[in-house]
Amino acid sequence: MPFEINELNLIYLLVGVSAMLFAEAGYLLFFRSASYRSRVNRRLALLNVVGANRQDLLVQLRRERGLTSAGAFRLPLVAFNRLVLQSGLTLGLARFALVVAVGATIAFAAVLILRGNLIEAVLAAAFAGIVMPWIGLRMKRARRQRRFAGQFPDAIDIIVRSLRAGHPVPIAVSMVSREMPDPIGSEFGIVADEITFGADLETAMRNLYFRIGQDDLPLFVTAVAIQGTTGGNLGEILENLSAVIRGRFKMRRKIKALAAEGRASALILSSLPIGIFAMIQIVAPDFYSSVWHFDMTKLVLACAGVWMATGNFIMYRMVNFKV
Repeated sequence: MPFEINELNLIYLLVGVSAMLFAEAGYLLFFRSASYRSRVNRRLALLNVVGANRQDLLVQLRRERGLTSAGAFRLPLVAFNRLVLQSGLTLGLARFALVVAVGATIAFAAVLILRGNLIEAVLAAAFAGIVMPWIGLRMKRARRQRRFAGQFPDAIDIIVRSLRAGHPVPIAVSMVSREMPDPIGSEFGIVADEITFGADLETAMRNLYFRIGQDDLPLFVTAVAIQGTTGGNLGEILENLSAVIRGRFKMRRKIKALAAEGRASALILSSLPIGIFAMIQIVAPDFYSSVWHFDMTKLVLACAGVWMATGNFIMYRMVNFKV
């Protein structure tokens, strides 16, 4: 047989896996709830490290996100600093800059060694040091905002139940920070800490929107600000707001499902020429060898790439909607 299994080794493997599963079951069985709660979100985990000093915890969370200890931007590049802040990156600006510099250096050295062209190496380093971090941060911000949008109605429900139980708004906000995972748990924890150290509720909520940038947050901030100015039943207002946000969330999902055909068409039409070209190169490597050295070939390929990118952009705009 081309492949034989040693029964004794298989038994040893299964025994080892069983022991690991048994140890995990015992760990989860006797896992204390307090230890579990400390791992609900990053803020609670850091609270055990920093200790009971919530001011030091607030300063550390701000510095991790690219802010000063007072909550202002650390870099003069406001757009980039806002992107780093809203992406939820916890490396800090110094470590992030070091990682980007190392990546750009590796790209420069790799292209210079493989291609031997200084201009191409500089372009590769610029792409790895500028374009790729920007694209990565935008993707990370979009993913974080989607997660926040999915958690936000549940957080509002927790606040509503806490208000109906007779708790004040700061206590209701702190309950969200203890019960919800990231990103919303740590963000509402920062709101609770800012209120504790002197910020008013409206300012803390506006800082929350400043750190997240999600589309549903202005409704929440406006509702809290109006209630703080004119009074009213905040619990009822937030309950209605939760229903509205859930409706918008369902509408976004419905639109995404209806636009799935367009996205699939764009993916297939974009990948088909590249896939066919790769298959031809594998099956008949000499098929394009007679035309590679012509400048017209490179020009035609460049025009085809631009035309394909234009079509992809048009299809992307057709299947993406703001709700």
